[in-house]
Amino acid sequence: MKLLVDTKAERVLYAEAGKDVVDFLFSFLALPVGMAVKVLGKKSMVGCMGNVYASVEALDDTYVEAGAAKDALLRPTVASAAVGMKGSLFSLPAPPTPVDQSLPKKFFRYHSNNRSPSPFGFGVVVSSSSCEGEYLTDTCNWTCPSCSGYMNKEMSFLSAAGSRQSVQAEATGNNKNGLVRSLVTYTVMDDLKVAPMSTISGITLLNTFGIPNISMLMEKTVQIGYEEGLEILRLSLQSKTVLTDVILSKKVQKA
Repeated sequence: MKLLVDTKAERVLYAEAGKDVVDFLFSFLALPVGMAVKVLGKKSMVGCMGNVYASVEALDDTYVEAGAAKDALLRPTVASAAVGMKGSLFSLPAPPTPVDQSLPKKFFRYHSNNRSPSPFGFGVVVSSSSCEGEYLTDTCNWTCPSCSGYMNKEMSFLSAAGSRQSVQAEATGNNKNGLVRSLVTYTVMDDLKVAPMSTISGITLLNTFGIPNISMLMEKTVQIGYEEGLEILRLSLQSKTVLTDVILSKKVQKA
């Protein structure tokens, strides 16, 4: 990650980061804190996590990996397991798969030579009816309207929508490709606001900071390791100057 540092003010203005760093930051929302941001609101967060949440919200689908879904981070249902995605301490959850609750899970039909409960309360009755079992029910041992036999032959139900969902789930898996696309450089602000970078946006940022002399600026390339990653996570909930607090307050291993 390449930083632009204001040496006079001793602060990080912004960083140029690749996919691995941005996916790492966005993976914070796979934790229960993502739900906290959603419930409490972005403006009520003390640290920078609200900015991370807003960055994912504003991210254009052009920059989202195929098979990934922003909603998995913006509206998480469960915490993601630690470790998984390359370059991240956390893995991104797979996109939520809609489940059709309107259909019963099992179906039954009548079948010749069914072994059914005896109406006398003990034993079984073996039927040899010629009924073709053209009716289906979602209740085992329901009476067949055609032959009055018991419908207890379980059938396998294949849903076209379910098949598509299964294929999608297999394709996305644990979403180890992360959320954002590679081959794109991203701007990460000191308060963890993230956006795709462009030459124009870089110039605009410098004007925003009001830097009178570019000789005050210094580029610094750093490598974010495990300890730094945990510190970024911790300070994202407490500070508005996360990169400055983490990187300039200690010696960071140079790439």
